Amino acid sequence: MAVSKVDYRLNAIVDVDAIGHGRDLGELALAAARGGATIIQYRDKNSPTRSMVERARTIHAALKGTGVPLVVNDRIDVALAAGVEGVHVGREDMLVADVRRLLGPDAIIGLTVKNEADARDAIEADIDYACIGGLFETPAKHNLEPIGFEGFRRLASIIREAKPDLPVGAIAGIDLARTPPAIEAGADGVAVISAIFRQDDPQAATAALLVAVNASLEARA
Repeated sequence: MAVSKVDYRLNAIVDVDAIGHGRDLGELALAAARGGATIIQYRDKNSPTRSMVERARTIHAALKGTGVPLVVNDRIDVALAAGVEGVHVGREDMLVADVRRLLGPDAIIGLTVKNEADARDAIEADIDYACIGGLFETPAKHNLEPIGFEGFRRLASIIREAKPDLPVGAIAGIDLARTPPAIEAGADGVAVISAIFRQDDPQAATAALLVAVNASLEARA
């Protein structure tokens, strides 16, 4: 089996709009990393570019020495300016081939998968992980047609058939209770916002999620 450059068991998404602009994003990201998050994503849909670069640098600096990579959602320019490990893109963003050309072979590139066409794109693209969603409605993003666990299973199987070694994550409305069924449905990990960053103790919440992920992966093996 090929070894992926990404450990996608637990993706903690620092979403500014969902978490709140007044909070210390570096401190939150570090708490998640210390709790066992295996990758951190910075998501910011509305801030000016300069603010995004500053925040990405702040988060990246906080994570220094943890070994946990940081990816920026959508914005390749912000990722380049801040010197982070990679980006996460979707259908409306820059083509993966162009992202790879700009960021190079060592960068982490993740891709959102929402339907069969996206799943086929994930098979063809030079990506390091795919994240399938949205499974359920969430405070951060209202999905008009959540796909649920069965929809996830269907899309994951399309990718798995062609790329069995590509990490595949589940996103949207995933919490501690939904983590085991997400793994059972074929996820290699989960991507969460509220289940970590809207909890009283983000580090403890992260640790509990990782325990659930690991136990579920072991049970599936």
